[in-house]
Amino acid sequence: MKKAEEGKAMYKLAEKLFPICRSITGNGVRKTLKLIKDEVKELNIVEVHSGTKVFDWTVPKEWNISDAYIENSSGEKIIDFKNNNLHVVGYSLPIDKYMSLEELKDIIYTQPGQPDAVPYITSYYKDYSGFCMSENKKNSLKDDVYHCVIDSELKNGSMTYGELVIKGQTEKEILLSTYICHPSMANNEISGPCVTVQLAKWLSSEKRHYTYRILFLPETIGAITYLSFHLDSMKKNTVAGFVLSCLGDTRTYSYIESRYRNTLADRVVKNVLGYHFPKYKRYTFLKRGSDERQYCAPGIDLPVCGICRSKYEEYPEYHTSDDNMALISDEGLYGSFELIKKCIIVLENNFYYKVSCLCEPQLGRRGLYPNTKLKGTHSEELVTIKNVIAYADGTNDLIDISDLIGVSAYDLTDIIENLLDMELLVKL
Repeated sequence: MKKAEEGKAMYKLAEKLFPICRSITGNGVRKTLKLIKDEVKELNIVEVHSGTKVFDWTVPKEWNISDAYIENSSGEKIIDFKNNNLHVVGYSLPIDKYMSLEELKDIIYTQPGQPDAVPYITSYYKDYSGFCMSENKKNSLKDDVYHCVIDSELKNGSMTYGELVIKGQTEKEILLSTYICHPSMANNEISGPCVTVQLAKWLSSEKRHYTYRILFLPETIGAITYLSFHLDSMKKNTVAGFVLSCLGDTRTYSYIESRYRNTLADRVVKNVLGYHFPKYKRYTFLKRGSDERQYCAPGIDLPVCGICRSKYEEYPEYHTSDDNMALISDEGLYGSFELIKKCIIVLENNFYYKVSCLCEPQLGRRGLYPNTKLKGTHSEELVTIKNVIAYADGTNDLIDISDLIGVSAYDLTDIIENLLDMELLVKL
């Protein structure tokens, strides 16, 4: 698939996913996973019953909503869930009440600093009912009696997640994790799953060295639940992993370090971003906020870091209605896809290498060296080849060599492959 087609495919999927009202449980998550499964047939959809104990947490009751609105005494709808699903506080209990303006304002949330935006608010683990609207809308409300309706249900049910395992030549794994638990927000919510779907298609297109574990989870409780079921095998097999979110805009890339910033995942992201997107932003684990919190938690200690464009909590549209389809683009989605693809290609080639002979090998008879030694005949590629050989002593992996000679690990992969074909290098 060509660049333009891949970008369009991701954006088209985003258009399908955007209208769905998702939460950490419920039919919105199921509908989202069904659309993802239409794209990736091998996706396994798993249900975990409410009340299931998962480490220090319990899988919550299932929440679904069919309608919500506020109307004035003239029957005019002030806000309507069907027009914007951010208008209801997530996990709101059902209500059907008449309220004065003063009473109503007690359960309305706004974003005063962005007076035209509707904020995204939840109350997953405390019984509550509430609405969200713009600050300007709230300030325009007149003294009246308002009919407030939330047609929702909170019941014993299940939490749903999606899992895809693409088998490689080894049981050692790369983890890709994204979340599917927010309602209609484009960059914060659906860009991660859309890029991850495209990565899954690409990874399935040919045999890989590593096995790939790809997860579509409700944030926090989904990752905790999955880890509670799979921790032993993940600790044994995971060599690197990435939490993927906020990948659809065209601002600079962001990287959230693992807890001690020293994992293979950290090394590869810093190398690829440093050489290919040097204006990227780096955040320490102190600025964590997504599921890197769970994968890097004490006792879990998986080699996982986060990759975003505009990092969650750091861009103005975050968790508001301004995070809409206009904020993401084919270009933004494709750029993120290419970045993570580069990281994976580096990981697939990140072995220790050793030169196969003593002293400098004779490059001329292998067509790698010019016939005449004139000034300027040493090409940049030749210099790189000689430098790779110089540091291929069995103690440096691909990223080490890249860092030592000042050339991107991704750009070295073809050179390494050619030297292996010529039997000048041995992969250890």
